[in-house]
Amino acid sequence: MLGTTALDPLFTAVDTPDFTDRHLANLAAGTLAAVRVPGFLDTPACQATMAALDRLPTTHYDPERVPTRIVRFGPALNDYRGPDGHLDAQRYWRDAKAAHAARHRSGMHPDPIAACLARLGSAWGTPVTPATINGRAVFGGTLREINAGALIHYDDINREFPTGLFDQDVIAQLAFNVWAAVPQAGGTTTVWRHRWEPADEQHREAYGYRPETVRHCQHVRIIPKLGDALLFNPANYHCVEPNPGGRRIAFAFFLGLTTTGQLIAWS
Repeated sequence: MLGTTALDPLFTAVDTPDFTDRHLANLAAGTLAAVRVPGFLDTPACQATMAALDRLPTTHYDPERVPTRIVRFGPALNDYRGPDGHLDAQRYWRDAKAAHAARHRSGMHPDPIAACLARLGSAWGTPVTPATINGRAVFGGTLREINAGALIHYDDINREFPTGLFDQDVIAQLAFNVWAAVPQAGGTTTVWRHRWEPADEQHREAYGYRPETVRHCQHVRIIPKLGDALLFNPANYHCVEPNPGGRRIAFAFFLGLTTTGQLIAWS
């Protein structure tokens, strides 16, 4: 089920049998809100993910920084950013190496991250490759359980690391999620047609922003279904609504369109 508040006729959420290069280009250009592919992961792949989940070491965010409990496996670069906008490289690479080893030991087969990246690369016309830092591939494909919701926020690697991070130059960023478990109700993703501006800082709340930041903005809502995949531009503010029961578990990573027209991935 998709819901749209129609103002900009191009800011819509669409369902499609598979992603295409046009979908990715329109998301990067801001002329599409979100694209969902139902059943992107089949039921056996979702079941394999859930079976392996208990064998993966998970953690949750510091409640002072992230007031809504989010359990995750795998490092996300933004969590290793220092106050000066630089990466805590020693800690990040240590955790990335451990996560790679843990995912290998878990015996997750087929590998859902590899399958997702392969299909996205096929859609774009060239393989998706990992983002690199000084020639070293970063970790991609966190597994997150979000049941209590996520605050309204945006993601932008160029703002998060303004002095640069990757060997590649990113000109547009997309967010990818595929659901391995979904609740019976709740857990909706909302994406607003609004990007960060300095005045938004008056509405800061922990890592995110209060609802008045986007109160009068056009939005789309995407209700998660098992195995569905979602792509959207995370420079637009977005959030996850709480779900009253059940588990909402998704693989997540970012795609970056580079100045050379390649797609790179990271978490």
